[in-house]
Amino acid sequence: MTGYLSEDVARDADIIPRAEMRSLIEHLKGRFRSFSALFIVALLIGYPLAERMISWAANNAEWRPDGVSIVIIQPLELILLKLRISVHIALGATMLALIFDLALNGREIIARGKRTTPDDGSVLRLAGVCLSSVALAMMGLFYANSILIPFLLEYLAADSISSGLDATWRIGSWLGFIVGLLTASAIGFQVPLVAFMLIRSNLILAETIIRNRSVLWFSALAIGAFLSPPDPLSMFLVGGPVVVLLEIAIILERVTNPSG
Repeated sequence: MTGYLSEDVARDADIIPRAEMRSLIEHLKGRFRSFSALFIVALLIGYPLAERMISWAANNAEWRPDGVSIVIIQPLELILLKLRISVHIALGATMLALIFDLALNGREIIARGKRTTPDDGSVLRLAGVCLSSVALAMMGLFYANSILIPFLLEYLAADSISSGLDATWRIGSWLGFIVGLLTASAIGFQVPLVAFMLIRSNLILAETIIRNRSVLWFSALAIGAFLSPPDPLSMFLVGGPVVVLLEIAIILERVTNPSG
């Protein structure tokens, strides 16, 4: 009786119940080695892929504004750039694996915390989350490649030229800027899916997100600044679509689950 009462109080106060949170933390601890191994494998696979990406980027006219020269200053700069790109690839792969894992085992984790029997349909739920996650990642990459990156690069190049400076960019800074935006967009576009999963797993209430919109908007912009180059324009252009998608996720959850 006391346990149920404390859980109700926690939910009324918009606090994630400690039993479910403890179960989630224990699950993530158990998956730590698997995620670490996946990160290392993706890092090793990503290193040779980084060389192809550099070659492709060098020939991509949309990523090279007119009047801009791309140069290599240090002998190790190209190697460090490959390592940086492979880290981004490994980070993206690990994040996707985490989302898939929570989609498959999320309700079981919560049920274990509540000491109840989990619902069926895990395979169908996993398939839906996988498709949604890949679709959102592709949307993020398309947005970054078609809108975000060309706009920002043209803006930065025009700003340099208007100041009377020669637009000469180091390859590490140039491609690192691009990779950061691609990674930020692909991962940032997963936020609505994660929020949707948390609501459906009863780990967090939809009202919690609604009541804390301002905090979540600020967090989205802060995450955009962390994952993308730390300038205000990049922060807004990366975090803004995440906020919009988060609002869409809340509406979708209410429409598809009117009894929730």
